[in-house]
This record gives sequence, structure tokens and C-alpha cells, in this order.
Amino acid sequence: MALIKCDFYSDVLKLSTSMTVILPQQTNTQIGMQNTISATNKHQTLYLLHGLSDDDTIWTRRTSIERYVAPLGLAVVMPQVHRSFYTDMQYGNKYWTFLTEELPFVAKSFFPLSDKRDDNFVAGLSMGGYGAFKWALNLPNQFRAAASLSGVLDIVQHINRQERTDTLRLVFGNQDVSRTEHDLFSLVEKLHQSEQKPMLYQACGTEDFLYEDNIRFKEFCEKTNFDLTTKFNTGEHEWGYWDKMIQDVLSWLPLKKLI
Repeated sequence: MALIKCDFYSDVLKLSTSMTVILPQQTNTQIGMQNTISATNKHQTLYLLHGLSDDDTIWTRRTSIERYVAPLGLAVVMPQVHRSFYTDMQYGNKYWTFLTEELPFVAKSFFPLSDKRDDNFVAGLSMGGYGAFKWALNLPNQFRAAASLSGVLDIVQHINRQERTDTLRLVFGNQDVSRTEHDLFSLVEKLHQSEQKPMLYQACGTEDFLYEDNIRFKEFCEKTNFDLTTKFNTGEHEWGYWDKMIQDVLSWLPLKKLI
């Protein structure tokens, strides 16, 4: 595998930013690693999103994601979006536009990534779990599947509970986000009759402070015809849990078998 720290300029953000990228590499002599690569050299890709207090390096620092994806022939793109909730901020930068429009274009211009919907997936933890579902539900033509680990899935309740912290005011201002493009429940409701919708995977620890929000989302989805896989097991809002569950996500993804 190749691990690349990519610094680049964003026209949307009007500043230099970064992404961390893992690319498959065909090797035969690397000790302790089984590497697989697509014969077409256009890689299936997982966009892997960080949480509120982290950045694009955190998944490689806190988990063994590089080792986990090596036998799958899966590229991983990890962008940096700061504390934006993957949103065009009311008082800040346009991270939603950056994420959904500019980032995939730039990443595919730099690296041999497939542009086929069936080859693209998105996942994240906490704020990134929210971002993953928000991206896939708003733009279902882009992703075959999306996964949330301990995600902030009920953003309306989260904002009400946090009473508009400085971060939430900067992101959402004073707007009511219910039944908007920010509200995952509303997105599920609008999309569930569509023929093109992503598979969803949702995991949350039973000791996590976001557990009740995740249960509400699960129960709401069960009233629709979404393909939803859920894992609610012992765990808190911490990296030991996420390191374990990202392996489950990778096993669940509908990846094409590489020859």
C-alpha cells in the first residue's frame, strides 16, 4: 500500500488544505501484508470522514486502516474539513461544496480512482458518520453504500441538546435545520421510494452518549424500505470501538472481488 499525504489548493475554500490517501499496491515480498490491486488500475474507493476534534490523519494514527484495506484492493480518501459538520457554514467556509464537488474531482485527477457509483463508498465516525449519511442521502447517485460509526444522526435533537454551541452557531447559524438537506430523517423519508438509494450501515456503542439518537434513526429507517444493517454492541465513543467496527464495515461493503 502507498500512504500519501496530499497538500493541495482548494478553489472552493480559497486556501491550501490536505487529504490523506491510501492506494493499493501490488507487491509479493512485503512481510505480513497481503496486497491486492485491480487489474484495471481504477480503484474502488472509500471516502473516510473524521470527527469533530480530528483531521485527515486521524484514521491512520488511531486504527490500522492501511493494513485492513490492503487485501481488498481498496483506495481510501480521507479529507480535512475541520469543525464544519460537512456543511456550507453560515459563518465560515463552504465545506459541503468542497466535499461533494471539488474533492472527488481533485482526487480523481491525482489518483487512479473509479468514477463508477458501484465502486464508491463513504463512511465516517461521529461528526463524520453524520457527514457520510448526509453525503450519500443527498447524492445517492454517487455511492453504492454508506456507513456511520457512532454518528450524530439526529442533528435536530443534537442542536437542541447542545443549545447552539459556538461551533453549531458557526455552522448552522440560527436556522431551523429540520426537514432541510441537513436533516437525515427528512432525507430518508424523501428517498425511500427511490430505486437508487445507498445501502446503509449503522453502528453505535450502547454506552455512547449518541446511542439514543442512533436508536431513533434505526427505528425510523425500519419503517422504510432502506437496506439498513445495524450493530449496537458494548462500546463507548472511543477509538478502540471504532478500530473494531471499521473492520466490520469493510467486511460489509459490497466490494467487487479482484482477480
